[in-house]
Amino acid sequence: MTYEEALQKINDRLLFGVKPGLERIQAMCDALGHPEKRTRFVHVAGTNGKGTTCTLIASVLRAAGYRTGLYTSPYVLEFRERFRINGEMISKEELIEEVERVAPVAERLEAAGETVTEFEYITALALDWFARQNCDFVVLEVGLGGRLDATNVIGVPEAAAIVSVSLDHTAVLGDTLEQIAFEKAGIIKPGGDVTLYADNPACVVRKISTICAERGAKLHMADERRIKVCGTSLEGTALTWDGLPLTTPFTGAHQMHNAATVLTVIEILRKKGVQISDAALQEGFSTAYIAARMERLSEKPLVLLDGGHNPGCAAALHEVMETHLGGRKITAIMGIMSDKDSMRFLAEVAPRFSKIVTYAPHNPRALSAEALADEARAFCSDVTAAGSIDKALALSKVEGDEVLVICGSFFLASEIRTAAIAYYTK
Repeated sequence: MTYEEALQKINDRLLFGVKPGLERIQAMCDALGHPEKRTRFVHVAGTNGKGTTCTLIASVLRAAGYRTGLYTSPYVLEFRERFRINGEMISKEELIEEVERVAPVAERLEAAGETVTEFEYITALALDWFARQNCDFVVLEVGLGGRLDATNVIGVPEAAAIVSVSLDHTAVLGDTLEQIAFEKAGIIKPGGDVTLYADNPACVVRKISTICAERGAKLHMADERRIKVCGTSLEGTALTWDGLPLTTPFTGAHQMHNAATVLTVIEILRKKGVQISDAALQEGFSTAYIAARMERLSEKPLVLLDGGHNPGCAAALHEVMETHLGGRKITAIMGIMSDKDSMRFLAEVAPRFSKIVTYAPHNPRALSAEALADEARAFCSDVTAAGSIDKALALSKVEGDEVLVICGSFFLASEIRTAAIAYYTK
């Protein structure tokens, strides 16, 4: 099997869509020798901030000397980004080997009348790889919701975290914050330790608190009285935790909330005997990296790439622009999926742009460039639809002190990132 054939086997399962439930992933793990029982986990759910939280926790554990797996989604440039150990992606050869192990299991289930989805397939693959690679810890990012998400096949994790909860995927998770919080709280297990992001709506806090009490889990509210932001810029955030200086390359006011959540999780792990020094904490925070999260692709002119796709992400982008780009002319390239709340996203950020170029990423769920342009004209007077990446970059060209913001979807980020870097560094 070639690498391309292995990817095709995985991608073929996209047509099965999302099928919440744990029966299929449990059957796959049973057949693979229970990889979900052979390592220690940190499990992270929420609407916004999961990727940052997972990345910071994994970076700290790695700096502390632990062999640490990290499972996240979506990817930006390379499918293998979703599976990492100590910062290194799974090799092409290892991915082929894992597909060869997982494929027969999925095919047997299908012969029995079950349909394995793409996310279930790659979650089984990831768990098997992490176990066979003898990881000390694996940091798992929930794919969708929590209660019926394939990652919830694990038992009681060493620590769980629920980050910012807001409205997203309402067709699957429910259309109220209480319903969505209930689904996220599915990762809470009897006797477990759960950290909750502090800046959540009161109804979310009440729901999570009630479920923890019902399940005999211990709730740890991220204590933001212990954290102080010393400075923030497009390069990152400087802060202290009980006086310990820390720097993170992530920017935005919400990073204080993410950091407090991460630090509370680290405290839980320390109390359980996990050896994490202050030096490891500082190294882990400063060396963490995620593509397409307020990522600077060029400095002069400034080009920012952000894959955030829901209203919460739009609010974070708005805050960054207001705080760090005040008075500067900002142009946008924007692409959004049709199943996202594009109007709420636009209402938050579009008035700040002097010009918007819309583009539809090559994804069947993408909102057409023309439809997005029609919506954007309610908020910005200069809007143009582009039919290609090259055209979008040409139409949105900035120079000098002007700023280009590329935003709206990780699918857009994946498609445009390399081309945008080349365009502004040629």
